Amino acid sequence: MRIDLHTHSTASDGTDDPGQVVAYAAAAGLDVVALTDHDTAQGWPQASSAAREHGVTFVPGAELSGHVMVRGEDDRDHRVPVHLLSYLHDGDDPALVAELERVRVDRRERARTIIGRLAADYPLTWDDVVARTAPGTTVGRPHLADALVHTGIVANREEAFATLLHPSSPYYVGHYSPHVTDLLALVRAAGGVPVIAHPLASVRGRVVDDAAIAAMTEAGLAGVEVDHREHTSSQRAHLHGLAARLGLLTTGSSDYHGDGKPNRLGENTTSPEVLDAIVAAGRGTVVAP
Repeated sequence: MRIDLHTHSTASDGTDDPGQVVAYAAAAGLDVVALTDHDTAQGWPQASSAAREHGVTFVPGAELSGHVMVRGEDDRDHRVPVHLLSYLHDGDDPALVAELERVRVDRRERARTIIGRLAADYPLTWDDVVARTAPGTTVGRPHLADALVHTGIVANREEAFATLLHPSSPYYVGHYSPHVTDLLALVRAAGGVPVIAHPLASVRGRVVDDAAIAAMTEAGLAGVEVDHREHTSSQRAHLHGLAARLGLLTTGSSDYHGDGKPNRLGENTTSPEVLDAIVAAGRGTVVAP
């Protein structure tokens, strides 16, 4: 059984709509796929219908934005982004929905601020971003990157993220996110199963340390995404060992974004045993074909 538990659609920063993600998952030989758009469950209904049509089991999920404070080599505490993959939570839970809407609104305002800064030096407008964004989408830096590509300012998303949209760029602006302890509590209260996404992907910036993951485990973390293209073999080995010590589930996923990233569906997968544990622990239900 081939299981991919981390994908994105046009409901956030992917380039395929939710139904297409599921259809492409079937074509790629996957038996199970989760849709984990950023801070939204908007794509679940379309993905569920497509799963029945294409004979794929669908796992409802989302990738939620949080943060943790980590002590750096400079002996100072640094705010480090944390993304939680939440599986099988209640998509209508009032407290979680309210918090995610706060994140989504702030993401949009942050995007407007970044565009304002870029517009001082480049021929870019907010309308360029809107044109690259589906209605109701969680707006993020990938949409800004697409606007930069479309207007010819950069060649591709990778260049945009490495230069103008990089956290070290003068155009960069952060966005609101809850502390991961509070986010874990919200996910658990909504019946979700939280797994930390790509925790050692240093290409994205500062990463969490073992102590932070241990503290998250005490606060309700259920698993860690180990097999991810942005983890080296030594990082994967380290995370497997850490997960074993902490009693965490381990997953592998593609982090598929369609044409937005080189990640391909099914390039990393999760074991059926881990999926069974996630399903047993979650309040929601998978959609079987």
